[in-house]
Amino acid sequence: MSRPTSLNPELLRAAAGEAVAALKALGNPERLLLLCQMSQGEICVSELEQALGIFQPTLSQQLGVLRREGMVQTRREGKKVFYRVADERLLALLGTLYTLYCPKEEAT
Repeated sequence: MSRPTSLNPELLRAAAGEAVAALKALGNPERLLLLCQMSQGEICVSELEQALGIFQPTLSQQLGVLRREGMVQTRREGKKVFYRVADERLLALLGTLYTLYCPKEEAT
């Protein structure tokens, strides 16, 4: 029986740090809702507020955390600021969470 290839502990440590940062951000209900909404495509702040019922200052605070963590990117168009998920890996994680935890809509 062959022995599995040994993994580089420094690379594992760096990857673990990235994973922990993502999981910490997702550990807050408002941030998780914001990221789930953004996983559907780019969206402006006023649309986030209306869609999710997360109001100022909570919305600004949570978007600030996501920006600092590098999880979202912004684009300004006039007075509007648009947000989108910055990392394809995060989109994959959000998709998995959706599959595992989000309720399925029943056909009417």
